[in-house]
Amino acid sequence: MSTQDAAPAGQFTLGGDLTVNRLGFGAMRITGRGIWGPPADIEECRRVLRRLRDLNVDFIDTADSYGPEVSENLIAEELAPYTGLVIATKGGFMRGGPNQWTTNGRPEHLRQALHDSLRRLKLERIDLWQLHRIDAKVPRNEQFAAVAEFIQQGLVRHVGLSEVTVEEIEAAEKYFPVASVQNRYSVDSRGSESVLDYCEKKNIGFIPWAPLASGALARDGASVAEIAARYGATPGQIALAWMLKRSPAMLPIPGTSKLAHLEENVGAAAITLSEEDFRTLSKA
Repeated sequence: MSTQDAAPAGQFTLGGDLTVNRLGFGAMRITGRGIWGPPADIEECRRVLRRLRDLNVDFIDTADSYGPEVSENLIAEELAPYTGLVIATKGGFMRGGPNQWTTNGRPEHLRQALHDSLRRLKLERIDLWQLHRIDAKVPRNEQFAAVAEFIQQGLVRHVGLSEVTVEEIEAAEKYFPVASVQNRYSVDSRGSESVLDYCEKKNIGFIPWAPLASGALARDGASVAEIAARYGATPGQIALAWMLKRSPAMLPIPGTSKLAHLEENVGAAAITLSEEDFRTLSKA
C-alpha cells in the first residue's frame, strides 16, 4: 500500500449523502503571511492543489476570508470542475489586513458572501457551506434563519458551524440539519471534547482546525516525538493518526503550501496506532 494515499484513513458521510475520505486538506495556508494576499510561492501552491486528486484527498476546506478570496480563486483555477472532489467553504468573517478578523453575521453579508463564493468557486451549489463564526453582535436566530434559506434556495447542499458549543449546535438544528462542526482540536488542544462526543453521537462530521497546532506538533521534540520514532514516522503524522483513531467522526484537514509537507501529512492515513500508544497520547 502506498503511504501517500488518504483512502486508508477511512470515510465519513456528511449530511447522510456526501461521502469523503476522512483525511482532507485545509486551504488556509495557500495565501500570504497573516492569511493575507497571495502566497509567496504561488506555483508551489498550485502544485499542491493539483496533487490532491493523486493522493485521494477528496475533501478540501476553504473560506472566503482566506486571502481574502485568494484561496477560493486558486482552488477554482486549478481544480474546477470538481469531479470527485468536495469543496467546503465558509462565510462570516471580514478582513481588514494581515491577521485581522472581524465577525459579520448580518444576514445581508452572509447572503452576499455566499453568492461571491459561488462565483469564485465556479459553482451553482456549494456542497458544504459553514458559518465561520456566530456573530455575537447579531441575534443568532437571524443568522440561522438566513442560512436555512440558502438550503431552501438550492444554493447550499449541507451546512456546518465553526467554533460552537453543544448548546449552539442544538439551537441551530431548530433551523437546519448541522452536517459538520469545525472547532479547534488537536492532541494538545482538547477544549472541544464534549462537542466532539456530541458530533460522534449525532453523526455530525467534526472538522478540527489547526490539527497540528499550526505546525507545533510537527516539530521534533514535541510530545509525540518518542512515539513517532518507533513508527518511523514524523511527530505530525502521529498526531494526525491519533486524531483519526480518536473518533470515526473526525475529519482532520492539515494545511500546507508545500508539496513535500502535503505528502507527509497524507502518510498519516497509513499509520495505525497501538492501543497503548493511543492511550499514552490521550493522557498526555
